[in-house]
Amino acid sequence: MYINDTHIAYYIIIGIIGLLVGQFVDWMNKRLPEYKKVFSREMFQEHKINPTYNFKLMIITMLLYLAILYRYGIQNTFIENLNLIKYMILTPMLLSAFVIDFKMQIIPNRLNLTMFEIGLVIAFLYGMSNVAITIDMLLGMLAGGGVFLIITLLGSLLFGKEALGFGDVKLMGALGLYFGWSSILAISVMSFLIGAVLGIILIITRIKKTSEYIPFGPFIVIATFISIFVPFNILMQVLLTIFTLGTYKV
Repeated sequence: MYINDTHIAYYIIIGIIGLLVGQFVDWMNKRLPEYKKVFSREMFQEHKINPTYNFKLMIITMLLYLAILYRYGIQNTFIENLNLIKYMILTPMLLSAFVIDFKMQIIPNRLNLTMFEIGLVIAFLYGMSNVAITIDMLLGMLAGGGVFLIITLLGSLLFGKEALGFGDVKLMGALGLYFGWSSILAISVMSFLIGAVLGIILIITRIKKTSEYIPFGPFIVIATFISIFVPFNILMQVLLTIFTLGTYKV
């Protein structure tokens, strides 16, 4: 039996991996804010002493993994499967950034650095078949980090405080390596749009006060997942329609 030209056995395997990775994300969320090693013997020792399961995070990760598999499928060559591989590697780190920033208003440097290191490796692998893709990814790093750095510095100059945290700047720079310059600019625009809409909702519903800091990392993560699943041309059509108030025509 096949689903979107991919055998159902792959979905079962990927689903199980997603559940395990989701539990690992929960471990990351506990260790990273305390500047502790994620990969250590304590992971197994603590689980034996106090076995706890974050089923919500496990299910979310599993569903995201299955959706990524459905979106990109299993291709014939390693290079053709790089999109599938890189997004499955990126997903747990994005979820960790979402949870930690939402709860603690920080994105750990170790998490951003790991995204950056893996992104460089992936960019190099793409370069083995097409150097232009690698160049696009490096430009994405500069564009993503550069746009957010400018906004942060302008916020400091104009309002006397950071408009965005430097963790957000580092996150966008790292993500640029996965998406390239055009997609990372689309993610930037989407993150501000989502932030504006959700920020207003949070204030209206009194979940957040106008004086409270609303972390921006979760908005970046949501925009990134949208970019993973929605083709770029459709994404651009939607954004242009929104910002031109429907006057844009294809």
